[in-house]
Amino acid sequence: MQVWQRNLAICCIASFIVSVGMSQMAPILPLYIHELGVEAPEDVARWSGIVFGCNFVSLAIFSPIWGRLADKYGRKPMILRASGWLGCIMIALGFAQSVWQLAGLRLLQGAMSGFQAAVVPLLAAETPKGKSGWAMSMFFAAQVTGGLLGPVFGGGLSEMIGYRHSFFLIGSLCLLGFVALTFVRETKKPAPAAIAERSTRETFAALPYRSATVAVFATTFLMHFSISCVQPSLTVYIAELAPGTEHLAVVSGFVFSCAGLASMLFASKLGHLSDSLGAHRVLLGSLLLAGLVSFPQGLVTTPWQLGILRFIHGIAMAGLIPASNDTIRQITPSACLGRIFGFNQSAQFVGMFTGAFLGGQLTAWLGFAHTFFVVGALLLASAFWCKTRVVDSLPSE
Repeated sequence: MQVWQRNLAICCIASFIVSVGMSQMAPILPLYIHELGVEAPEDVARWSGIVFGCNFVSLAIFSPIWGRLADKYGRKPMILRASGWLGCIMIALGFAQSVWQLAGLRLLQGAMSGFQAAVVPLLAAETPKGKSGWAMSMFFAAQVTGGLLGPVFGGGLSEMIGYRHSFFLIGSLCLLGFVALTFVRETKKPAPAAIAERSTRETFAALPYRSATVAVFATTFLMHFSISCVQPSLTVYIAELAPGTEHLAVVSGFVFSCAGLASMLFASKLGHLSDSLGAHRVLLGSLLLAGLVSFPQGLVTTPWQLGILRFIHGIAMAGLIPASNDTIRQITPSACLGRIFGFNQSAQFVGMFTGAFLGGQLTAWLGFAHTFFVVGALLLASAFWCKTRVVDSLPSE
């Protein structure tokens, strides 16, 4: 087994372990917030958006900094920092006594964490370009496979051990991922000092496809803004669709897992397609599919209908995130991969924060149906942006 294949296998195992833990948080977060004293459903929706998204503020601020340090000192130290801190802060979330403390801890989580943002540049640098689309997709598949199992496992477990102990378990799983990542081997040397010390303006001026790179950042922002608009409040929506259910956490976990199941099944195929047709084309097609399938999600009347549409949405997700990362990999020099991925991750986190925050507000003001309509329109706008600024500006071959 070659070094890049071994690294990919280790990172996939660690990503799976971390994702099993982290994905338990999404369906139980509104219920944990309610346990902390927030009563009204609309207030739970608002606080779910705020708490879910506030750590993305600090992630957006610090990601370029960590990316620059990764280029300068190596990417493995950044991976270990991110995964170790993530485990510790998730355990601390289980000790929160108020929703304000929960939000504060999420801000601290983002300042030193960013697990995915740390792993992706290492995989991008170590993997041959002709295999990078498949490698990104396999890493994403491991992530969503953990995300598939986590909500179902976590939903049932939270009913048995309580929400606080669920956070202790999540933190422990993240620390197991930290142990796995100690076996990663980094073969690429850090960038020369002259390149690592370049200013941001100089770095962008040296990019061969500067306008397309910036356009990918914008597409990443709009894509994650749209995704995060609905995710934090999805449990509340399911409760509205099935008001008589006695196992809301389990039902919510099942619906959350539908998208993960689709992504797990289709990620490898879309990765190979990305390597053969071009990551930017797969990105465009995935944006179109995600936009079109968002509209009917606001018109469903039962959780199983929502689950089917979330499955189709998951197929689009299997192309979206790996293709955007692979597009950056294909058009960016290796010496500044960490910094450019850092800016792309900042665009992602800003989109996730604003989407989670404004999504909660939109849900409270307009209702769930209109929120899905807004999401669909934004994803189609992202597809238009990707077509005109990325696909049309890159070489056809």
